[in-house]
Amino acid sequence: MAENKSSGITRRGLLGIFAATAVTATPTYSNAAGFLRGAGDVRRIAMHSGRTGERIETVYWIEGEYIGEAVREINTFMRDWRTGHAIQMDLRTIDIMSASLNLMEVNEPYMLLSGYRSPQTNAMLRSQSSGVARNSLHMQGQAADLRLQGRSTTQMANAALACRAGGVGRYAGSNFVHMDCGPVRSWRG
Repeated sequence: MAENKSSGITRRGLLGIFAATAVTATPTYSNAAGFLRGAGDVRRIAMHSGRTGERIETVYWIEGEYIGEAVREINTFMRDWRTGHAIQMDLRTIDIMSASLNLMEVNEPYMLLSGYRSPQTNAMLRSQSSGVARNSLHMQGQAADLRLQGRSTTQMANAALACRAGGVGRYAGSNFVHMDCGPVRSWRG
């Protein structure tokens, strides 16, 4: 992860840059992989948590540089809400989430159901459900479970799959999609 090195860009300046770039070309499914490799000049993510009531909407990458302050805010937002513990989220997962959101052409934020999970939380969830992996990528900060009101799980999964950048699980019964930066694969839960 490259942090913003004395470039003089402040959070307020970032907001100004974001406002100035409000009209941008939305990537299509056919060029989603190009977007992940850096075709976009500005990357942003928007999420809310029903568990904590928190919201985040931030530009976290500009012209090839991750913005340290924004990444730290994302890490805190995606913490294990049960324990309060946060780790460095794998930015490849954030990039997949951002690209997928852009591909779906929605203005609503994701609802984050699960980001980082501590080993204790993962063990507790595993004892309650057979669908929780023993070595879940959530424990490595490499996965997120997400929901959107305005898109179906099929639409969300298709957008994430178009990125060809990690694992995508569609849980239609529970109305969420799992996205991770592990091996490219897909499943239904």
